[in-house]
Amino acid sequence: MRSITDQAKLIFLLLLLLEAVVDVTAAGGGRWALLQRSIGVSAMHMQLLHNDRVVVFDRTDFGPSNLSLPDGKCRNDPDEKALRVDCTAHSVEYDVAANTFRPLMLLTDTWCSSGAVAPDGTLFQTGGFNDGERTSRAFRPCDDCGCNWVEVPQALAVRRWYATNQILPHGRAIVVGGRRQFNYEFYPKSPDASDLRTIALPFLRDTRDAVENNLYPFVHLNIDGNLFIFANNRAILLDYKKNTVVKTYPKMPGGEPRNYPSSGSSVLLPLKPSPTEAEVLICGGAPMGSYAQARQSRVFVPALDTCGRIKITEAAASWSMETMPVPRVMGDMVLLPSGEVLMINGAAAGTAGWELACDPVVTPVVYRPDSPAGARFDVQSPSTTPRLYHSTAVLLRDGRVLVGGSNPHVNYKFSGVEFATELSLEAFSPAYLSPAFSALRPRIVTSPSPTQLSYGKRFSLQFTAGAVGDDGVRVTMVAPSFATHSFSMNQRLLVLDTEAAAKAADSGAYQVTAMAPASAILAPSGYYMVFVVIGGVPSDGIWAHIQ
Repeated sequence: MRSITDQAKLIFLLLLLLEAVVDVTAAGGGRWALLQRSIGVSAMHMQLLHNDRVVVFDRTDFGPSNLSLPDGKCRNDPDEKALRVDCTAHSVEYDVAANTFRPLMLLTDTWCSSGAVAPDGTLFQTGGFNDGERTSRAFRPCDDCGCNWVEVPQALAVRRWYATNQILPHGRAIVVGGRRQFNYEFYPKSPDASDLRTIALPFLRDTRDAVENNLYPFVHLNIDGNLFIFANNRAILLDYKKNTVVKTYPKMPGGEPRNYPSSGSSVLLPLKPSPTEAEVLICGGAPMGSYAQARQSRVFVPALDTCGRIKITEAAASWSMETMPVPRVMGDMVLLPSGEVLMINGAAAGTAGWELACDPVVTPVVYRPDSPAGARFDVQSPSTTPRLYHSTAVLLRDGRVLVGGSNPHVNYKFSGVEFATELSLEAFSPAYLSPAFSALRPRIVTSPSPTQLSYGKRFSLQFTAGAVGDDGVRVTMVAPSFATHSFSMNQRLLVLDTEAAAKAADSGAYQVTAMAPASAILAPSGYYMVFVVIGGVPSDGIWAHIQ
């Protein structure tokens, strides 16, 4: 093989960097990797915590999982019809760095529940079914194997099944809706127990149709401190402190349902530096009548292929409709540190529910919010694993997306069915993680993780990079989300105000100074992943805590 001179190497590197800065999509449509063939539990719910471990859990009322509890532990429940003595785990903690997992013990049923992460990093999780419908659960992350679920029965005012949690600026969560619950409450409760009651929200009753289609409502914290709440096919802006609807948005064009069981997905699009506007994107779902046709006649109606985008801060807000490359129901949308949106998982026909969908959509799609309309979607490399009902996806600190779950059956079924219960974990690596961009990829080399941030204060990051292009350096800040049933609760990405990056003469590293978000309305207190992004290519993130 002919040797390559240093000059030739330099020219090759410069060409590689130039290509990377011009078009990050040139590397292709991402890559898939199988992490674990089986973790023993199907990932109905997932939450990344600030120790880079992911809490995964399913439900407890269907019988045994494929993972035993340690040390001969068993859950004894004389009222449980499926299995009164259950010695298997229905939750695991997955260690991202080690690619290992360990069983966790749940005592009550977490089926179709909700969650959020408290400012101190504790996952608090609410509701479920049967004995879990009014239970709260807490999981406080630790660096050893000593942490486990702590449960408080009857902690909620009413049953919460298919409800949504949104973390609020003061650090508590609002718990919205659920099956036959047209109200909301707050959790944790105040010390004086003055907020044990529920607060009526007639909007949830008004959006309920024959098959509901308003469960797991899409809830986003707006930049004015109010809550954008979307259910079925329309939305309101709620002042939750005064229980006042301050704005009613127009119905999404077409009038098709987007919430469970029609199960589209929704994200608050990345917030710009010092934001004055906020936009919500809602994609996919199932047309009206899909649930009834699938359940009664086994007719699987093609899923919706449209997205609605709306500036929720505008006085006369209106929907802008776009068409996806493929129809999708039960898909997940994940905000990437580059500012893009990944659409992943789901089916092209049918609806959410037991064995009510077909035609898995195994091709992810990247949506670029800042590209011109008509040029925002990019189809990615396909997976070989169908991810249908009860599948999930969450962003990891290294920029990959962890994908798991899919169990469209009442119990775990691995044979004799078209789509078997899926216990595996995969990672999808977006195009920005291609080896073609390894020379460009920034690497944060200073600042402890987690670093401490203060609202409205500057902070600096030192990083190495092959080059800093004309587009400069961006710093993004991403809240880890609670993913279940096609909606990632509390998902939020902020693009921070930054000063021009400068190169230090002594170390050869660059330094960029960024401004932390101005208030807890923009970024509720807690842990975030902070990334340096050059030409659409992000660094590994570092954890930051803001308060």
